[in-house]
Amino acid sequence: MSRTYSIIRNGVFAWLTLVILGGFLLSIPKINILEHTARNLYFHVPMWFTMMAAVGVSAWHSVRYLQTGHPLRDIRALQAARIATLFGILGLTTGIIWARFTWYVGTNVWWNFDPRQTMAALQLLIYGAYFVLRSAFDDPVKRARISAVYNVFAAVTVPFLLYVLPRQMASLHPGADGNPAFSDITAPVMRLVFYPAVIGFIGLFWVLYTQRVRVAVLKNRLTADPEL
Repeated sequence: MSRTYSIIRNGVFAWLTLVILGGFLLSIPKINILEHTARNLYFHVPMWFTMMAAVGVSAWHSVRYLQTGHPLRDIRALQAARIATLFGILGLTTGIIWARFTWYVGTNVWWNFDPRQTMAALQLLIYGAYFVLRSAFDDPVKRARISAVYNVFAAVTVPFLLYVLPRQMASLHPGADGNPAFSDITAPVMRLVFYPAVIGFIGLFWVLYTQRVRVAVLKNRLTADPEL
């Protein structure tokens, strides 16, 4: 492991530590409906941005695999997709908790089929199918080729399921049904934490991604199978 890599990795952890401290300790303006739950903005939204970045990396390597057939491209696509799914699960979970303790206080409601929640869950199922598909093939070349095609399809659905379609329907999310618009909950003091949080979580993706790729490459050399 190079010294430069260690410096960047440690820098990402230090950066995220400052983001978390700022997220909980800095004062925020009183925001209609959301109040202090608005602090979840520092975590919930960056999780989705990080998921989208990871999806982009995964799809890029799947396209490159289809062009070159190089096994490393399949390894990179798989590991990026796994971390994308992890951040998607974290984004969905923080969204469920946010809704439960903001709009559904005093109720037992945890899930109301809000369009964004539902589309996000559907998106995760699509990526879940990617992993199931991979497990259906024993031949690494056939598995990598078919999975790459599916992974590109899965990436194409992301902007539609997470952005385009939900904006066409009523939602609990900012700017809909009387909820404050996104610009209202990103007051200057909150932007001091929000934008660094986006950078920090994408940096965390990079750290996890590079670590998993290194382990998968090593396993591939030892067993001729990159699946972890």
